[in-house]
Amino acid sequence: MTINEIKALAGSQIFSVKFIKKDGTLREMVCRLGVKKHLKGGELAYDAKSMGYLPVFDMQKEDYRMINTNTIVEIKINGIIYKVTE
Repeated sequence: MTINEIKALAGSQIFSVKFIKKDGTLREMVCRLGVKKHLKGGELAYDAKSMGYLPVFDMQKEDYRMINTNTIVEIKINGIIYKVTE
């Protein structure tokens, strides 16, 4: 899935995603796109989209995280599971 496809499906809804972290472990996260409430100002020092990263707000840790879209295994939006295959 591309970043644009994920954004189109999820919109501003809460969704879950399973992906492989840098250390090789599987991570499941409940997150949301477009959250601006907890921003402290400033901008990212790099272009996340061009690097394949999706900035999300982790609902459980209440903090921002980056998801490498190339390592996404599964996304669940509105109860529908989208499996990502190679």
